[in-house]
Amino acid sequence: MSAARTVGLLLGVAADAVLGDPKRWHPVAGFGRAAQRLERVVYRDDKAAGAAYAGVLAGTTLLFGVAVERATRNRPVLRTLGTAVATWTVLGGRSLAVEGAAIGRELEAGDLADARQRLPHLCGRDPGGLDAGALARAAVESVAENTSDAVVAPLFWGAFAGVPGLLAYRAVNTLDAMVGYRSARYRRFGWAAARLDDVVNLAPARLAAALTVAGAPVVGGSARGAWSAWRRDAAAHPSPNAGQVEAAFAGALEVRLGGRTAYEHGVEDRPVLGDGRLPDAGHVTRAVELSRVVGVLAAAVAALISLFR
Repeated sequence: MSAARTVGLLLGVAADAVLGDPKRWHPVAGFGRAAQRLERVVYRDDKAAGAAYAGVLAGTTLLFGVAVERATRNRPVLRTLGTAVATWTVLGGRSLAVEGAAIGRELEAGDLADARQRLPHLCGRDPGGLDAGALARAAVESVAENTSDAVVAPLFWGAFAGVPGLLAYRAVNTLDAMVGYRSARYRRFGWAAARLDDVVNLAPARLAAALTVAGAPVVGGSARGAWSAWRRDAAAHPSPNAGQVEAAFAGALEVRLGGRTAYEHGVEDRPVLGDGRLPDAGHVTRAVELSRVVGVLAAAVAALISLFR
């Protein structure tokens, strides 16, 4: 069945590259709506309620994935198709590239209003008042982080755990995006979702950074700079995972990331990652290109892990 999983992963990667996210009835969007409804019922301002909330949703998704794999046991064609559909569903590589490239074009054209309007498609930052440089920095950082979260990590867990790994990872990552904030409402309730997301991304984030080092020369970037910034600056980031790939992207593109970052729930002063110039529209476009390269490398690594583990 390892061959069926490997082929399914690669078919799912190809489907995401060609088709992007499903236009209607997206399972991840459906999961998000179900999570919102459950939150309205169980929300309490304490960690225990949040842990139960995250456990029920992630656990149910994991069990569904297990059921799919059991139903396709000894049926390699169905196992391949099930893995392919699950992979296509959870990957976000094409959508990430489309949104990032659009922001790059808008910044290049000087259309800051449209760039600000599009930025929330990539991240949860407050775009109001951001100038061109701040928008470019936000876009590069978001492309880097989402390359790990939406491409490398799902493939990593799909390679090791098949459909259950794919679906459970996406459930955990979606919950973190919904409630894993340090805001007044979610500081305690979202704590478990945020910590669980930290755990499941520990290995994939470091793999994403390593693949960034390997892929940097393909887009005219610096492998040495990516390695240096990754090893020197990543640990200073408040996230144990986002800083890994953001620092590697900063070094690869020879730009400086970090600094004052505004979210709806407040303002954070992030450490500086890299030691180059401030990013501009061209760096956003190159970050998207680097993201695509990292995605291809991640697919190859996932296929090898699945085939030979």
